[in-house]
Amino acid sequence: MNAEQYQKVKDGRGFIAALDQSGGSTPKALRAYGIAEDAFTGDDEMFDLIHAMRTRIITSPRFGGDRIIGAILFENTMDRPIEGRGSAAYLWESKGVVPFLKVDKGLEGESNGVQLMKPIPDLDGLLARARAHGVFGTKMRSVVKLADREGIEANVGQQFELGERILEAGLIPILEPEVDIGSPQKSEAEALLKEAVLSRLDRADGSSRFMFKLTLPDEDDLYRDLVEHPGVLRVVALSGGYDRKEACGRLARQRGMTASFSRALTEGLAAGQSDEEFDRTLDRSIADIYRASST
Repeated sequence: MNAEQYQKVKDGRGFIAALDQSGGSTPKALRAYGIAEDAFTGDDEMFDLIHAMRTRIITSPRFGGDRIIGAILFENTMDRPIEGRGSAAYLWESKGVVPFLKVDKGLEGESNGVQLMKPIPDLDGLLARARAHGVFGTKMRSVVKLADREGIEANVGQQFELGERILEAGLIPILEPEVDIGSPQKSEAEALLKEAVLSRLDRADGSSRFMFKLTLPDEDDLYRDLVEHPGVLRVVALSGGYDRKEACGRLARQRGMTASFSRALTEGLAAGQSDEEFDRTLDRSIADIYRASST
């Protein structure tokens, strides 16, 4: 494990950029960027377009390690070059941004108020490839929709079981049991989620270090105990569908949490913008999120 990257993730100021839209969410991300679905045919063209969008963001002079700690990549992005180098290597060597990889393969159907992750075929092989690319850590997402104790404990259990395998492979896992912001039981679900996570942390190997990516909570500082837990490297927040203003406002009230925004980061960016306008819009977004992450 890269000691310099570890120290930056642990103590660095800034946030983690989520650039990991996968097959299911890519068309929506492209629409928001001004590229309609009739502009491409098939997955290959779609992924070419989203890679061009991500490359434009990452190579912007406004995107760098002074305000951005890390970036989460989709597997397809990791396997593609940026300016002649692998995406992960470019992030770290040219931008000082720590690379992470999304490893989950989507969600199962809802059961007991949650959606668990689908099986991840050949996870060990994927982790080996990630290490070879210079990736520091991983991220995987599951969803909580209702305050169902049994479902939430199963969700958290799955996250930790896979997280422990990722730690054994020499990478740092970001566990993301997302609470749906539209849940009619959001506050109650968040309380149960915190309880389940703390219980698993207290049972984990004392040398293990996990990261968490969590929905911005209804109760301010709800996750303070996680932020301060010795088994936790960092707690980051997902925007979860909140626009940037709302997401940044909520984040600024959570001491010790930093952002890992996707839609809120790319809000306002458009394919048809000039480079000057694109960079200016991205700079405003990064500045807002950095400021909210500095509480």
